[in-house]
Amino acid sequence: MDVKSTRSPKANASFSMDDFAKALEQHDYKFTKGQVVRGKPFAYESEGVFVDIAGKSPAFLPAAEVSLRRDVNLAEVVPLKQERDFLIIREANADGQVTVSLKELELKQAWDKLLETQESGKSISVRVTGVNKGGVTVDVEGLRGFIPRSHLMARENLPALIGERLSAGFLEINQENNKLVLSERLVAQANRASDFAVGQLVEGTISSIKPFGVFVDLDGATALLHIKQVSQSFINNLTDLFKPNQPIKAVVIEVDEWKGRIALATKVLENYPGEIVEKFPEVMAEAEQRAKKINQKAAETAAAEG
Repeated sequence: MDVKSTRSPKANASFSMDDFAKALEQHDYKFTKGQVVRGKPFAYESEGVFVDIAGKSPAFLPAAEVSLRRDVNLAEVVPLKQERDFLIIREANADGQVTVSLKELELKQAWDKLLETQESGKSISVRVTGVNKGGVTVDVEGLRGFIPRSHLMARENLPALIGERLSAGFLEINQENNKLVLSERLVAQANRASDFAVGQLVEGTISSIKPFGVFVDLDGATALLHIKQVSQSFINNLTDLFKPNQPIKAVVIEVDEWKGRIALATKVLENYPGEIVEKFPEVMAEAEQRAKKINQKAAETAAAEG
């Protein structure tokens, strides 16, 4: 038996139009600057690409915002109908169209990667792109970096380095000022890691202070004292406890010869949580005796378990 609809064509059409209008009004199309959105490029034009981001209007990707690299092929870098992330760099205009960027997203991801690499203590491969009075400029993950002449292994014929790849460590990363300073010498110094052993008490001077820890110069080799290894109690601000060029004694807790990384700890020298904060000079003065006791206890424990 045929069942006829109780709604008239007029009612159906009216319902659909009203519903659609209400859906548009109720849907949140507020896109903000700095927001990462998913979208599909769907049409090229002379100045860029239109991108569907499921908004009232398509977003626009200017050709200048396609990549950190220059002279790229638009069709190769931004193929149509391939969904990907975009960063909104300009909020909606009068037509509801936002401007998006792949270059700024790459830039953000590059800085994040470099910060992670710095915190891990790893070196990074860079390509020399130019020379100036103070040293050489390098390409670092698409970013422009600088290696001072004093931090290069070969300092005489700098033009000969152009195009060469160097292994470098980080001296300074400052995203706000777009400043990236590296050192080839740091990597060579880190290769001295084989001179150190876990459990060894070392003495050095603080070369730099970062939010995640302090770097310690061990007579040419660089080690990291991570903020979590400073004390058994919570440390809020490392600058309250340490100053550049300050002498310090610490125990080696990790030596990674492959990565050229030396990790230190001072919390193992504490007799109670927070002692390093309350009585830093006293802990340093007794560091040799305390380290000796730690190693003796470790040896006794290993013998008992063996």
